Amino acid sequence: METLLTEDALLGGRVRLVQPRRGYRVAVDAVLLAAAVEACPAARILDLGAGVGATGLCIASRIPGCQILGIELQPELAALAERNAALNGVSERVRTIVHDLAQPLPAGLGTFDHVATNPPYLAAAVADPSPDPSKALATVESSADLARWLQVATGALKPAGTLTIIHRSDRLDEIADHLARRGWGQLTLKLLLPAQRVLVQAHRAASPARRWAPPLVLHRPEGGYTDEAEAILRHGQPLAF
Repeated sequence: METLLTEDALLGGRVRLVQPRRGYRVAVDAVLLAAAVEACPAARILDLGAGVGATGLCIASRIPGCQILGIELQPELAALAERNAALNGVSERVRTIVHDLAQPLPAGLGTFDHVATNPPYLAAAVADPSPDPSKALATVESSADLARWLQVATGALKPAGTLTIIHRSDRLDEIADHLARRGWGQLTLKLLLPAQRVLVQAHRAASPARRWAPPLVLHRPEGGYTDEAEAILRHGQPLAF
């Protein structure tokens, strides 16, 4: 079975990651999401859709002491997330459980200071799913659509908590509408260029409001990452809003 896996590195080698050789593999989105979470060392953080644990491990690398719980639908990926926590020496504060977000969260989890999530980007009605079942589950909405995903995320937060999302920029209005209906419509937005992605930070608010932060340009015109992107992706710097 080990021949079906690879061991890779994130954050310039600060994070080691075992993941499937084929199917869905960790991309820079997970690292950017982790870099956008502004948490203190005592924070409790929920990672919805944890996959093999990349986002949680990158957060743990940058913020010593924080406690991270990952929730993942696919048992095989959740098992790899647990293995990766051990590989990086953070099993005591980073763990992952198997759960379908279509169902209520398990009792006793409590509430969280931060929720970070990278939901499937494609609605089932318009998607052309990958023939790889695991990749299809990671990229196309299944038992829990975007509305349900955001319902779970906001329901798990403390009243003064923060929700951080990375998603396709063409679904921003949909995200904003769902969050506003749930009373979490105070949004700070940051485009990731030239990728069609947006980072969203949401807080509880009586009325919706949007603030645009300066975009993050990922790539130089001649190729390669910009210095700002390199500082985040290679050197573990936070992503400022």
